[in-house]
Amino acid sequence: MSCPYMHTHYKFTVSRKPSQFNVRLKTSISTSADMDQMNSESSDVRIGHSLSEAERQHVARRRETVLQCLKQLGISCSEDEMPNIAVLGSGGGLRAMIGLLGSLCQLKEDELLDCIMYLSGVSGSTWCMASLYKKLDWSTKLETVKENIVQRLADGSVSYLKMGLKLAKYHSEKDNFSLTDVWAALIVSHMVKEIDEHRLSEHRGNYTNDPYPIYTVIDKQCKYDKLNADPWFEITPDESGYSLFGAFVDSTYLGSQFENGKKMNDQPEMDMLYLQGLCGSAIADMEENLKYLYEAIKHLITEKIGSKEKSHTRQIPDVKNSSKVLLTLVELNLCVLRKEDATVHLQTIKELLKGQTTISLEKLMPLEGTISKTELKDLNLQVCSFVSKRFEVQRFWDGVWIAIVKAIEKTTHWIWGTTYDYLYKMKVEDIHPSVLGSEKREYEDAGVLLNSPYFSVLRKERDIDLIISLDYSAGDPFMTVLRAAKTCKALQIPFPEVVVPAEDTEPQDFYVFRGYSKAPTVIHMPLFNAVNCKGEVENWNKTYSTFRMSYHREMITALLEKAAENIKNNKDKLLKEIQNVIDGKNSSKLG
Repeated sequence: MSCPYMHTHYKFTVSRKPSQFNVRLKTSISTSADMDQMNSESSDVRIGHSLSEAERQHVARRRETVLQCLKQLGISCSEDEMPNIAVLGSGGGLRAMIGLLGSLCQLKEDELLDCIMYLSGVSGSTWCMASLYKKLDWSTKLETVKENIVQRLADGSVSYLKMGLKLAKYHSEKDNFSLTDVWAALIVSHMVKEIDEHRLSEHRGNYTNDPYPIYTVIDKQCKYDKLNADPWFEITPDESGYSLFGAFVDSTYLGSQFENGKKMNDQPEMDMLYLQGLCGSAIADMEENLKYLYEAIKHLITEKIGSKEKSHTRQIPDVKNSSKVLLTLVELNLCVLRKEDATVHLQTIKELLKGQTTISLEKLMPLEGTISKTELKDLNLQVCSFVSKRFEVQRFWDGVWIAIVKAIEKTTHWIWGTTYDYLYKMKVEDIHPSVLGSEKREYEDAGVLLNSPYFSVLRKERDIDLIISLDYSAGDPFMTVLRAAKTCKALQIPFPEVVVPAEDTEPQDFYVFRGYSKAPTVIHMPLFNAVNCKGEVENWNKTYSTFRMSYHREMITALLEKAAENIKNNKDKLLKEIQNVIDGKNSSKLG
């Protein structure tokens, strides 16, 4: 998703052995399929670049649908000339979720949706995908599916007590409870107005008549360490893995504990709420996200304290006191984030803990009522440790309260997406030793690096001819395509030259960056532009800020219409570019 810290420029590096890297990218499907078979005979991990068998079968079936769709649109081509088309949905919070829904509905209306082979999303767009793909063959009944999603977003709600129960479930079931669990249970459920506990693998077979879905995140350590230039991690109902490394695992196993390619310890398969939290966690910068988290935890604590459920909280004075300590601690964090005087909250904590703990608050009581980030972090962890020990002494095992304490700890540490590394202790050529040597990895919102899922569809084996980039990002409307072009150049991945034409003040609604040789053509379509929002682009961007936590029904309807206009206004241009790709393939075959 778009957020202030996304515009930091990262330096990408190619492997020290670029020739090996390029050879891996150029491996043919048949050869790599054979290699994959050899690798998988004694391993639960698949090393290789070929597509999974399930994806290959889906693509083969889908080709018939695409050919028939093109024929109905008056475009004739042989199977060899048929273009592989991918639609990309960028990040952008609820704006991206609703925008992608509007775009897809208009593609359906204009009889173009069945031309699409792949649908790939980042961040907020994955929230839309999650809502679509849980419905069997959603594209065949898209109007009904859309109405249900709009109804839920406009009128639905999830209580904080239900969020708390979900948070407690995540904590109790998993070895690797992280801030992503907290974000999914308390923030994403609030934004998408549901707790979707379906498993990703349950979507297998649900999309026989739909584009193949690809959800994308990044490996945080690869991003910061710049290892072999492959932080991009894709998740499909069938397989999950590194898009460029070529290392995959069955998606039902993602999160389980591995050693040397073998699954050693089962963990619950991620549910769709967690997947949405994993993909969509960067709706704002760190400070704003902290505010969202602490506000949600505050609401949960308040509802938990005031709930009518029969609880031991009221019967055990120490536990009741601990709940007040936690509430005050959260209010203190919010106070600091808002740059307000923290003295009252510090004094309250001091009074509540008086004579019961060795925590020294005296040094945290400066006259000006401020507290440093380091001091606040130490206080958070000390108080959480104290409350946890008090719960143990009192034999108080309320799962929600325990999860609340852990949520504050995880928020303080700021560690996202902790997952067992399925490549742990494997020996794989061209994969950096640090990836193979770490027991755990951390995955996060891909939008912090590139706010559109280009690299999932740039895998050579997917053989994409045309990319339709639907950009719902905030900020620079060309940031995603420019950054993709720059990265592809560094990695020697075919990509068209991107030259952004000079604009007066507002972007247009349709840009074409034509492919060459093995480079796909890229169509780039900014959400708000000089055609559908003439003279009002800035106002629309402000109204539909990617930081917003909800939209009312009228706003949802208006946003759906704006996204649809971009498709409707450019149907003929889209058909022209599809024909251009076919003509180019035919020329290459003849030449």
